[in-house]
Amino acid sequence: MRITALALFLLLAGCIGPRPPAPVAATITPPPAWRTALGPGTPIRADWWQGFGDPVLTALVARALANSPDIGSAAARVEEARAQARLAQAQRAPSLTGGVPLTDARSVSALGVGATNIGSQPLLQASYDFDLFGRLARAEDAARASLLATEAAEDTVRLALAAGVATSYVTLRALDHRLRIARETLVARADALRIARRRADTGYTSRLELRQAESEYRATEQLVSAAQLAVTRQENALSQLIGDAPGPIARGLPIDRIAQPPIPDGLPADLLRRRPDLFQAEQTLVAADRTLDSQRAAMLPSLGLTGSAGLVLSTALDHPVGVFSLGASILSPIFDAGRLRAQVDAATARRDQAAFAYRRTALVAFREVNDSLAGVQRAGEQVVALDRQRAALADALRIASNRYRAGYSSYLEQLDAQRGLLSAELSLAQAQADRLTAYAGLYQAMGGGWTPADIAATTR
Repeated sequence: MRITALALFLLLAGCIGPRPPAPVAATITPPPAWRTALGPGTPIRADWWQGFGDPVLTALVARALANSPDIGSAAARVEEARAQARLAQAQRAPSLTGGVPLTDARSVSALGVGATNIGSQPLLQASYDFDLFGRLARAEDAARASLLATEAAEDTVRLALAAGVATSYVTLRALDHRLRIARETLVARADALRIARRRADTGYTSRLELRQAESEYRATEQLVSAAQLAVTRQENALSQLIGDAPGPIARGLPIDRIAQPPIPDGLPADLLRRRPDLFQAEQTLVAADRTLDSQRAAMLPSLGLTGSAGLVLSTALDHPVGVFSLGASILSPIFDAGRLRAQVDAATARRDQAAFAYRRTALVAFREVNDSLAGVQRAGEQVVALDRQRAALADALRIASNRYRAGYSSYLEQLDAQRGLLSAELSLAQAQADRLTAYAGLYQAMGGGWTPADIAATTR
């Protein structure tokens, strides 16, 4: 009999067909090296933002990690996933229920005598699914993988938030620098306007020169207002990132004194285990794979054991009567119009989607690192070139101003030099910000010092 049952199980197991393989097109092969090589790097610290050397930036990141509603939502999703994992684990354990029904009945005998009977039947019921083909076990594995993916998603939010605060703060300091340049230029334009008005009043020059000086002064006035508006909006955006209402933001180092962190080390192959979003995509794929196994196992027979035990108590009985039952059942799908097969096909499609999603996440990660490395290099080159241009234009403006005051040249020559210097200074401030934000993007793209051990430490 046992041999017959085993043969039947094996026959049914063979009827569900082979396990569908993952699509070959979804595999990922890391490139051998990065397109932009910036020399030997250093290991990434978990608090990598301290490499900028600005205590105010460090404090802002700490406030954001403590107060951001995005992290609060991510943590709540982790708690939900933990509860789902506990639920999947509990499905594999026996269940035990109990009850104490109470009855109060009045009846009439054949002789017309009435009688009242009070009875109760305390009862314990137990059931257990032997999970012969691992349906519940694979479902538990899927829930566990989903939990790991959700925890990685929380770490992804934390990493993105830290990088976002660093980028927003650098942008704010760059806007502060632009505002300072605009105000200094406004002072210079006011001085030029004063000279032009005096020269026009004495008849030394035409009214055209006065109008040109006044036009440049008014243009710089609106430049100051625009810079002030940009600073206010950036403060509001940074306040939101750190979980506060819009308000002023403390300042630390100026944009040209914020340090350049060291370049993080690591090859493309290392990146697959150093980014939380890649680990999330991997565990999502594992969860989809285990769900597929669970759905396939649902097409096979299941063996269940049920039992109950209790007492019958009644005023009609002289003594309590013990009762019990014990049974086992083997259930196997015979005809369901293809419902189970459709569920397997759907689970297979979701597994394939997760495989392609992992490949896409990896390709995005490789691109982000390469973009950031190129940004660090090229923005650094721009800073050097623009700094030299600014120095040359500042000297040209000094010469043009002296020539104009001495009456050797027209105001237009000084005006061109002023415009060129202003443009170079604004471009230099932007290039300095671009270089620093490229560093923040590089640390985020490289995983910010994250490893799978960070999740393992929180789930033990």
